[in-house]
Amino acid sequence: MTATLTGHEFDHGLLGHHCWLELANGGRVELPVERWSNGCHEGDGVLLDACTGPTLDVGCGPGRLTAALTARGIAALGVDSSHTAVRLTHQRGAVALHRSVFDRIPGEGRWRHVLLADGNIGIGGDPAALLRRTAELIAPDGDVLVELEAPGHGVRHERVRLRPSQADVWFSWAWVGADAITEMAVEAGLRVGWTTQRGHRWFAKLEKPC
Repeated sequence: MTATLTGHEFDHGLLGHHCWLELANGGRVELPVERWSNGCHEGDGVLLDACTGPTLDVGCGPGRLTAALTARGIAALGVDSSHTAVRLTHQRGAVALHRSVFDRIPGEGRWRHVLLADGNIGIGGDPAALLRRTAELIAPDGDVLVELEAPGHGVRHERVRLRPSQADVWFSWAWVGADAITEMAVEAGLRVGWTTQRGHRWFAKLEKPC
Protein backbone atom coordinates (compact mmCIF):
# COMPACT_ATOMS: atom_id res chain seq x y z
CA MET A 1 0.00 0.00 0.00
CA THR A 2 1.21 3.53 -0.79
CA ALA A 3 1.21 5.85 2.22
CA THR A 4 0.72 9.59 2.52
CA LEU A 5 3.89 11.48 3.38
CA THR A 6 4.12 12.46 7.04
CA GLY A 7 6.92 15.00 6.58
CA HIS A 8 9.59 12.92 8.34
CA GLU A 9 10.62 10.68 5.45
CA PHE A 10 13.26 13.07 4.08
CA ASP A 11 14.74 14.20 7.42
CA HIS A 12 17.81 11.98 7.02
CA GLY A 13 18.68 13.76 3.78
CA LEU A 14 17.73 17.20 5.09
CA LEU A 15 20.36 16.75 7.77
CA GLY A 16 22.99 16.19 5.08
CA HIS A 17 23.23 12.40 5.14
CA HIS A 18 23.49 10.37 1.93
CA CYS A 19 20.16 8.84 0.92
CA TRP A 20 18.25 7.71 -2.13
CA LEU A 21 14.81 6.71 -3.38
CA GLU A 22 14.27 3.01 -3.86
CA LEU A 23 11.75 2.29 -6.62
CA ALA A 24 9.21 -0.51 -6.41
CA ASN A 25 10.95 -2.20 -9.37
CA GLY A 26 14.25 -2.28 -7.48
CA GLY A 27 15.71 0.79 -9.17
CA ARG A 28 17.40 3.60 -7.31
CA VAL A 29 17.40 7.40 -7.63
CA GLU A 30 20.10 9.34 -5.77
CA LEU A 31 18.92 12.48 -3.98
CA PRO A 32 20.90 15.77 -4.27
CA VAL A 33 21.54 15.98 -0.53
CA GLU A 34 24.67 18.11 -0.91
CA ARG A 35 22.69 20.68 -2.90
CA TRP A 36 19.95 20.76 -0.28
CA SER A 37 22.30 21.24 2.65
CA ASN A 38 24.94 23.61 1.34
CA GLY A 39 24.81 27.04 -0.26
CA CYS A 40 23.38 27.77 -3.68
CA HIS A 41 24.53 25.55 -6.52
CA GLU A 42 24.80 25.72 -10.29
CA GLY A 43 21.39 26.50 -11.73
CA ASP A 44 19.93 28.06 -8.59
CA GLY A 45 20.60 31.47 -10.13
CA VAL A 46 18.00 30.76 -12.80
CA LEU A 47 15.34 30.55 -10.09
CA LEU A 48 16.69 33.31 -7.87
CA ASP A 49 17.12 35.82 -10.71
CA ALA A 50 13.57 35.15 -11.92
CA CYS A 51 12.11 36.10 -8.53
CA THR A 52 11.40 39.83 -8.39
CA GLY A 53 8.60 39.88 -5.83
CA PRO A 54 7.00 37.87 -3.02
CA THR A 55 7.95 34.22 -3.45
CA LEU A 56 6.58 31.00 -1.95
CA ASP A 57 9.14 28.18 -1.83
CA VAL A 58 7.16 24.92 -1.81
CA GLY A 59 9.00 22.01 -0.24
CA CYS A 60 11.69 24.42 0.91
CA GLY A 61 13.78 21.75 2.63
CA PRO A 62 16.68 23.27 4.63
CA GLY A 63 15.79 26.65 3.10
CA ARG A 64 18.75 27.51 0.89
CA LEU A 65 16.57 29.24 -1.73
CA THR A 66 14.26 30.89 0.80
CA ALA A 67 17.29 32.25 2.64
CA ALA A 68 19.02 33.38 -0.56
CA LEU A 69 15.94 35.32 -1.63
CA THR A 70 15.62 36.86 1.82
CA ALA A 71 19.25 37.99 1.61
CA ARG A 72 18.43 39.66 -1.72
CA GLY A 73 15.63 41.63 -0.09
CA ILE A 74 12.86 39.53 -1.66
CA ALA A 75 9.95 38.64 0.62
CA ALA A 76 10.08 34.84 0.73
CA LEU A 77 8.21 32.15 2.65
CA GLY A 78 9.13 28.48 2.74
CA VAL A 79 6.59 25.75 3.35
CA ASP A 80 7.44 22.15 4.12
CA SER A 81 5.74 19.17 5.73
CA SER A 82 8.90 18.40 7.73
CA HIS A 83 9.49 20.02 11.11
CA THR A 84 13.21 19.49 10.53
CA ALA A 85 13.09 21.44 7.26
CA VAL A 86 11.30 24.34 8.92
CA ARG A 87 13.79 24.39 11.80
CA LEU A 88 16.77 24.38 9.43
CA THR A 89 15.23 27.18 7.35
CA HIS A 90 14.76 29.28 10.49
CA GLN A 91 18.41 28.65 11.38
CA ARG A 92 19.36 30.23 8.04
CA GLY A 93 17.47 33.36 9.05
CA ALA A 94 14.52 32.78 6.73
CA VAL A 95 10.80 32.30 7.37
CA ALA A 96 9.05 28.95 6.89
CA LEU A 97 5.80 27.27 7.89
CA HIS A 98 5.18 23.62 8.72
CA ARG A 99 2.33 22.59 6.44
CA SER A 100 1.36 20.96 3.17
CA VAL A 101 0.99 23.14 0.10
CA PHE A 102 -2.57 21.77 -0.13
CA ASP A 103 -3.42 23.29 3.25
CA ARG A 104 -4.34 26.94 3.70
CA ILE A 105 -1.38 29.14 2.69
CA PRO A 106 -0.96 32.83 3.63
CA GLY A 107 -1.43 35.18 0.68
CA GLU A 108 -3.28 32.71 -1.54
CA GLY A 109 -3.85 34.23 -4.96
CA ARG A 110 -1.33 37.03 -4.37
CA TRP A 111 2.11 35.41 -4.67
CA ARG A 112 4.29 36.77 -7.46
CA HIS A 113 6.23 33.53 -7.73
CA VAL A 114 5.96 29.94 -6.52
CA LEU A 115 9.08 27.74 -6.56
CA LEU A 116 9.05 23.98 -7.18
CA ALA A 117 12.79 23.27 -7.13
CA ASP A 118 14.84 20.09 -6.64
CA GLY A 119 12.23 17.76 -8.10
CA ASN A 120 9.40 19.03 -5.89
CA ILE A 121 7.06 18.99 -8.87
CA GLY A 122 6.83 15.29 -8.00
CA ILE A 123 5.27 15.87 -4.56
CA GLY A 124 2.36 13.46 -4.11
CA GLY A 125 2.95 11.73 -7.43
CA ASP A 126 0.42 13.94 -9.27
CA PRO A 127 2.20 16.88 -10.96
CA ALA A 128 -0.98 18.17 -12.62
CA ALA A 129 -2.80 18.40 -9.28
CA LEU A 130 0.19 20.13 -7.70
CA LEU A 131 0.42 22.64 -10.55
CA ARG A 132 -3.31 23.34 -10.33
CA ARG A 133 -2.77 24.12 -6.65
CA THR A 134 0.16 26.45 -7.37
CA ALA A 135 -1.97 28.22 -9.98
CA GLU A 136 -4.42 29.03 -7.17
CA LEU A 137 -1.60 30.52 -5.10
CA ILE A 138 -0.14 32.97 -7.63
CA ALA A 139 -1.44 36.41 -8.58
CA PRO A 140 -2.99 36.91 -12.04
CA ASP A 141 0.41 38.11 -13.29
CA GLY A 142 2.36 35.60 -11.21
CA ASP A 143 4.27 32.51 -12.28
CA VAL A 144 5.38 29.09 -11.13
CA LEU A 145 9.10 28.32 -11.49
CA VAL A 146 9.71 24.58 -11.74
CA GLU A 147 12.74 22.34 -11.98
CA LEU A 148 12.41 19.49 -14.45
CA GLU A 149 14.14 16.40 -15.73
CA ALA A 150 16.06 16.55 -19.01
CA PRO A 151 14.05 16.21 -22.26
CA GLY A 152 13.23 12.68 -23.28
CA HIS A 153 11.93 11.51 -19.90
CA GLY A 154 8.25 12.41 -20.36
CA VAL A 155 6.18 11.99 -17.20
CA ARG A 156 7.13 9.16 -14.87
CA HIS A 157 5.10 7.99 -11.88
CA GLU A 158 6.63 5.62 -9.33
CA ARG A 159 6.03 4.13 -5.94
CA VAL A 160 9.15 4.81 -3.87
CA ARG A 161 10.57 4.68 -0.36
CA LEU A 162 13.49 6.52 1.15
CA ARG A 163 16.62 4.57 2.02
CA PRO A 164 18.02 4.47 4.58
CA SER A 165 15.06 5.38 6.77
CA GLN A 166 13.51 4.26 10.01
CA ALA A 167 10.08 4.96 8.51
CA ASP A 168 9.85 2.10 6.03
CA VAL A 169 6.89 3.42 4.02
CA TRP A 170 6.15 3.55 0.32
CA PHE A 171 4.81 6.77 -1.18
CA SER A 172 4.01 8.20 -4.61
CA TRP A 173 6.43 10.41 -6.52
CA ALA A 174 6.69 11.68 -10.09
CA TRP A 175 9.21 13.17 -12.48
CA VAL A 176 8.42 15.51 -15.40
CA GLY A 177 10.77 15.94 -18.34
CA ALA A 178 11.23 19.30 -20.04
CA ASP A 179 9.63 17.78 -23.14
CA ALA A 180 6.41 17.06 -21.23
CA ILE A 181 5.89 20.30 -19.33
CA THR A 182 3.81 22.05 -22.02
CA GLU A 183 1.07 19.41 -21.91
CA MET A 184 1.28 19.24 -18.12
CA ALA A 185 0.95 23.01 -17.83
CA VAL A 186 -2.13 23.10 -20.06
CA GLU A 187 -3.74 20.37 -17.95
CA ALA A 188 -3.20 22.61 -14.92
CA GLY A 189 -4.59 25.73 -16.61
CA LEU A 190 -1.16 27.29 -17.17
CA ARG A 191 1.14 27.93 -20.12
CA VAL A 192 4.91 27.73 -20.53
CA GLY A 193 6.64 31.12 -20.57
CA TRP A 194 10.12 29.69 -21.10
CA THR A 195 12.30 26.66 -20.54
CA THR A 196 16.04 26.79 -20.03
CA GLN A 197 19.01 24.63 -19.12
CA ARG A 198 21.83 25.46 -16.74
CA GLY A 199 24.47 22.77 -16.54
CA HIS A 200 22.67 19.45 -16.05
CA ARG A 201 19.55 21.11 -14.62
CA TRP A 202 16.39 22.13 -16.51
CA PHE A 203 13.82 24.78 -15.56
CA ALA A 204 10.57 26.29 -16.80
CA LYS A 205 8.41 29.28 -16.02
CA LEU A 206 4.67 28.64 -16.06
CA GLU A 207 2.16 31.50 -16.28
CA LYS A 208 -1.57 31.97 -16.35
CA PRO A 209 -2.93 32.37 -19.89
CA CYS A 210 -3.63 35.94 -20.96
